[in-house]
Amino acid sequence: MSPHSIRPDPAILVLGIGNLLWADEGFGVRAVEAMQRDWVMPSNVQLLDGGTQGIYLVDRVRTADVLVVFDAVDYGLPPGTMKRVEGDEVPRFLGAKKMSLHQTGFQEVLALAAMLGDYPEHLLLIGVQPVELDDFGGSLRPQVKARIAPAIAMALEYLEQFGVVAQQRSDSAADTRDLPHPSLGLTAYEAGRPAPEVACRIGDERVLASLSGRAINLGKQP
Repeated sequence: MSPHSIRPDPAILVLGIGNLLWADEGFGVRAVEAMQRDWVMPSNVQLLDGGTQGIYLVDRVRTADVLVVFDAVDYGLPPGTMKRVEGDEVPRFLGAKKMSLHQTGFQEVLALAAMLGDYPEHLLLIGVQPVELDDFGGSLRPQVKARIAPAIAMALEYLEQFGVVAQQRSDSAADTRDLPHPSLGLTAYEAGRPAPEVACRIGDERVLASLSGRAINLGKQP
């Protein structure tokens, strides 16, 4: 559908999805966080940290005429590669190589919105190939973090066709509603991470200890 056929001042949702706790899987959330921090958007544009909410995002998606999604996506490309996908191709890329449950959930969101007849008229996925996912509590790797600014620039360029003119902020007084709590902001998150000897890097130690004990017990059975 041509951008010219959409109503004036369309409802636009810019959505970051992913899990901050698993390194590069948090790319989408960090991208929308940076976009909110650095840019003032028109009133018809909403920026949202979708995290891992999955199906609970369906009402937000249904009310959007234009949907832009930031996410870490396994394109099978070199780590740190950024790629854009539009329209009907978006669900296919989100589902081809699922890295986590949040992508399964968002596929369901798009499918349910389509079934209910309220699918966005325009859909753009801006994804980055992750470097590291198996680092519990870790932050974005440098190659992925470096793609945040280009991803935002790509989103802003795409939105221009819908009459969106963003203004760069002159201060840091950003409205952070619907975005990570200040304690989860990128700078605070990285600074507050405990040392490896204090916090396990591969998951919850309680769960891992339980699984390890269970494996040992099973090994003792005749």
